Amino acid sequence: MGLPLAISDLQVHGDDRRPILRIEALEIPSGCRLGIRGPSGAGKSTLLMALAGLAPASSGTIFWGDTDLSQMSEAERARFRRRHVGMIFQDFLLFEELTALANASLAAAYADADRRKQIREGAAAMLDHLGLGAHASRSVASFSGGERQRVAIARALAADPPVLLADEPTASLDRASADRLIDDLAALAAQKGTTLVVVSHDPAMYARMDRVVGIVDGRLVE
Repeated sequence: MGLPLAISDLQVHGDDRRPILRIEALEIPSGCRLGIRGPSGAGKSTLLMALAGLAPASSGTIFWGDTDLSQMSEAERARFRRRHVGMIFQDFLLFEELTALANASLAAAYADADRRKQIREGAAAMLDHLGLGAHASRSVASFSGGERQRVAIARALAADPPVLLADEPTASLDRASADRLIDDLAALAAQKGTTLVVVSHDPAMYARMDRVVGIVDGRLVE
């Protein structure tokens, strides 16, 4: 089951202490699929990083359920992220020398002992679900772009997180691979009740979201 999100009076400042993100209010229910669009440099990825606790709030609040990221230390945010947030990056961020299963199971290295087996089993199940079960023992160096992104999805969902954040997940893919990825993301989020937040320039992605908002000059627009 996903977590609801509630943002209030959020500001994130850059290195020069100027606000690069200013969100007065944003709320989505548990299990919602939210798309975020807007021009390059508008603050979309900054918002995603703030939701992951990677870009700390300069002011305001970010609640995932009953947890306010803005009141947590860096170490506390890291623990929250490991336990509750899966992330998919535009450039995959896979380890070329590792197999698909080893890449998809990376979260096990940082998990408590009682969760390691669960994560490894979850990674294998996700690879199988995404059509890569027969290739789990292959190095990802030989994989296509679409296959690599499916490994990235399996890694993000292996620990069954309630929140999944994706930054331009189709940007490096051809149209056919992008469409399959969109279908996979939307279907898996719906099946698991995961709260999904996707930054994308892809109109096909917006069509599969429950709600789409825009970011322009660091501000939210509907």
